[in-house]
Amino acid sequence: MPFADVNEQSLYYEDSGGDGPAVLFSHGFLMGHDMWAHQVAALSPQYRVVTYDERGWGQTTWTEPFTFWDMADDAVGLLDNLGIDQAVFGGMSQGGFLVLRAALQTPDRVRGLILVDTHARAFNDEELAGFGALFDALETSGWSEEMIATWYGFLFGPGYDDPYWAGKWRSRSPSAIAPARACLFGREDLTDRLSEITCPVMIVHGQDDAGIPLSDGQAMAAGLPNVVDFLTVPGAGHSPNVEKPEIVNPAIHSFLDGLS
Repeated sequence: MPFADVNEQSLYYEDSGGDGPAVLFSHGFLMGHDMWAHQVAALSPQYRVVTYDERGWGQTTWTEPFTFWDMADDAVGLLDNLGIDQAVFGGMSQGGFLVLRAALQTPDRVRGLILVDTHARAFNDEELAGFGALFDALETSGWSEEMIATWYGFLFGPGYDDPYWAGKWRSRSPSAIAPARACLFGREDLTDRLSEITCPVMIVHGQDDAGIPLSDGQAMAAGLPNVVDFLTVPGAGHSPNVEKPEIVNPAIHSFLDGLS
């Protein structure tokens, strides 16, 4: 299995290889490198696609505490490990939080951004209370059927019922989520810094996202100076690249082809 020693972490990654332009995908909360499987299959004949498990998730081992700035360093460090000078950084939800920070910290390494159902702001007080209560309930009840249904409602659109993710969550102790929760809750607002990110950007957002509403994606787009495409995905929730790859993949391919 491929692991990279980066910033004193051991990052599990998968690399499609090849000589094409590089694309690095960062996953969302409760997900993993495997959430990008549809994109790897669609893009890898032409592009070198790298996916990985972030700190707190999957097969990666990590030290704590950590922030999304640390995770941005990890993403760039993984490129260093693979001998990749520059890549398009894609990120879904919390993956978007970290790739925005990578674009601010190391703009020379970021050829472009693909931002999927994410935003630049921090949690407000209402969200801190609501999500805090949800995480507390998870700690208490574990992955009950009700808890699984609640998270499917946040992470996917109506009618999405692939049991793969439920099985993945049940294999993990709720207490193991604590470091990632602290990182998620502690992030700061980047809205006032979006104008510093000048690389080309594609935004993808599920029309029915219950976790990060479409209006948040639109507000982020308004602050970014070089948004090339904004794709609203009908019928999709928080994870449109998983739910509707037949819509998302051609649009991503077109964006990448435009950069090349």
